[in-house]
Amino acid sequence: MPRNDMPGTGAGEWRIERLGRRGDGVAVPLGGAGGRALAAMTLPGEVIAGEVTARGTVGREAVGGGAAGGVIAAPRILSPSPDRVRAPCPHYRTCGGCALMHASDPFVAGWKAEIVRGALAAQGIEVGTGGAAGAVHTSPPRSRRRAVLSGRRTKKGALVGFHARASDVVVDVAECLVIRPAILAALPDLRRLVSLGGSRTAELTLGVTETPAGLDIAVSGGKPMTPGLLSDLAALADACGWARLDWDGEALTRRPPALPLGRAQVVPPPRAFLQATAEGEAALVAAVRAIVGDAARIADLYAGIGTFTLPLAERAEVHAVEGLAAPLDALDAGWRGAHGLRRVTTETRDLARRPLLPDELARFEAVVIDPPRAGAPAQAEHLAASRVPVVAWVSCDPVTFARDARRMVLGGYRLSALEVVDQFRWSPHVETVAAFHRQRTPG
Repeated sequence: MPRNDMPGTGAGEWRIERLGRRGDGVAVPLGGAGGRALAAMTLPGEVIAGEVTARGTVGREAVGGGAAGGVIAAPRILSPSPDRVRAPCPHYRTCGGCALMHASDPFVAGWKAEIVRGALAAQGIEVGTGGAAGAVHTSPPRSRRRAVLSGRRTKKGALVGFHARASDVVVDVAECLVIRPAILAALPDLRRLVSLGGSRTAELTLGVTETPAGLDIAVSGGKPMTPGLLSDLAALADACGWARLDWDGEALTRRPPALPLGRAQVVPPPRAFLQATAEGEAALVAAVRAIVGDAARIADLYAGIGTFTLPLAERAEVHAVEGLAAPLDALDAGWRGAHGLRRVTTETRDLARRPLLPDELARFEAVVIDPPRAGAPAQAEHLAASRVPVVAWVSCDPVTFARDARRMVLGGYRLSALEVVDQFRWSPHVETVAAFHRQRTPG
């Protein structure tokens, strides 16, 4: 009979009751004694054998509520789940870039939808009555057009890849089923870049984006710029055909790395936020367009470089608000260079400290909001007190979204539609786009 006869050491057999929000299995001992533990690369219902190797409390965020007693390293699967598949990546067991490649696509899609439903339920919002949950839009393999890689110079050359699980060790990757082929093909050149500009004591961060003009690369943590290094970097960028190479704020631009946003072409500043996949961006834009409908005056809050502003400007006047000036400058330049768009105005404003007030929101027929991971509690408070008929809310964190959604519902809005967008395939990250329609007058 399965047992856990050494609860004091954590050795024995365990059952995975569910996955935590980071994708690790939450394990309970079969013998009934001892607390919960986390086990990576496991699935609900599986029976595993292993020993707790790291004690102490594992945070509530990791397990999605409730504390765990430690981590089971290298669990041995005794009874696999029918949703288990063979991970197709040779680096999966060492690289920390993916967490759910051992699970079937239908399982991952359902799990991500359930994370959103669970977060809303914890705030008293039932998706079944507050709005029908739509399909999960999952980006295909090899579709990530931007990636943040780590680089480290070694005695024999350089490593470029992702961190190992829960480690600062850089796993040098030769294959990746997530990033686009053009980024994968550039890895040897990126190693040359790290060898040129990296030190033996520091790690470089390489933000790489594929654009129609070529790769746009932003490096931080490199050696200080010198005339010799500048010459070497310029020669490498030319030889590799990169559109732009930014070295800790000093840009070598060969061709403007313009990106299409609706009818406009936008040259984003280095390190600007960009949706991870073109497929995910298309799903988000389509959902937002459907939510705002025929609204003629729209506010786009946390607008960035204009992911929603510029497509919406094809049919409506849009006021774009963003905390940083550089993305708004790029947005404005893109709008001015496009043809057939309605009027777009911009405002640099820290919405966390100075949210738009109800009287400022009164002139808009719809609001689009895409806040950072921390959400927008201050702006939600004022939206809930406004008379805006419809709000399209895009979020990359189900917990903060659910918190802000509760404020909207208490203010008289109804969560009328919800879609899940999975741009970060095989990771625990999940995005949502929701429609809030005003049902009753605020106050």
